[in-house]
Formats: sequence, structure tokens, C-alpha cells
Amino acid sequence: MNSERERTYHHGDLRRVILDAALDVIATNGPGALSLRDLARRADVSHAAPAHHFKDRTGLLTAVAAEGYALFADALAGAPDLRERGVAYVRFAATHPAHFQVMFQPDLHRTDDPDLLAARTRATEALRAGVADLAPAGRGEDDRLAGVAAWSLAHGFATLLLSGNLADAMEGRDPEEAFRSLAALIFAPE
Repeated sequence: MNSERERTYHHGDLRRVILDAALDVIATNGPGALSLRDLARRADVSHAAPAHHFKDRTGLLTAVAAEGYALFADALAGAPDLRERGVAYVRFAATHPAHFQVMFQPDLHRTDDPDLLAARTRATEALRAGVADLAPAGRGEDDRLAGVAAWSLAHGFATLLLSGNLADAMEGRDPEEAFRSLAALIFAPE
């Protein structure tokens, strides 16, 4: 017998279990399919248990976005230059598709959350550092526009890759190598 009372046992790191289950749902069916009640069922805990950690669905998606930006900032930090930051961007999207889906949809999460803001700021600073490292001729007159161009290239490529829209164009190529080639077309080294 599996009564509601029996399903409220201590679960170790329930927050992590719920986050992992949410990431699975998002990766498979998108963020629209996310339900705290379903996640509680998957974790075999009471339907109220996820709300204890996240308050509501938006709180859970905010935690997913904050974690995503923190992982993203870490991935970008190890890249030596702008091109490799773009490669890290594409690699992050491919290895963390659920985070990637949520991070860039501000209508899904609380954009004023302190953890989210801190992680997003770290990621933004890592991207801007890559642009700042370019020679002036390589970035043009406006660093911000060069940053938007680099972000657009990496984000657009990652989004197209995840959605399967590059399958024909890739013809079996490694996505990271393909991105390096594209980046070289726009940000030519001196």
C-alpha cells in the first residue's frame, strides 16, 4: 500500500531529484509539459513536496535557468578566445538542452531572482571578455554590436542544431568544427 503518508519519507536531496526529473521532462517534451504534481509522482513523494523547495512551477523553472547559467558561465570561462567561447556555447547547448531551452525564455522564470541574476551576469561577462580580447579590426567600432554578432552566431547555430534544422547542412560534420569554420567567416583572425 502506497498511501500519501507513506510517500512523504525523507528523500535525501529531493531538490536535486526534482530538478533532474524536470530536466528530463523539459528535454523530452519541452517546458510546457512540466508539472509539479507529475514531478512529485516521478520522485515518489507527496504532491506538496516539490512546492516546499520551489514554491511553484515558475520557481522550479527559475532554478533550472539559474543552474543553467551557472553551468554555462563555467563552460565559457575555460575558453581561451571568442571563437572557442562560441564552441563552448554550442557544446553547452548540445549537452544541456533542457537548461538551454529555459534560460533564454524569460517569460518562463523570475528574471529578478538573485541566483539567476548572478549566474547570468557571470556568463555575460565571460562572453564580453571574448569580444574584448579581439583586435580592434576584428570587432569593429562598437564592442556591443560585435558582442551581439557573436552571440547571434553562437545562439542561432546552437538553436538550429538542437532543433534538427542543420542536419542536411552538417552532412555528418562535427558541430564544433562546423561552428569554428562559421566563426572564422565573421571574426577573421589577424
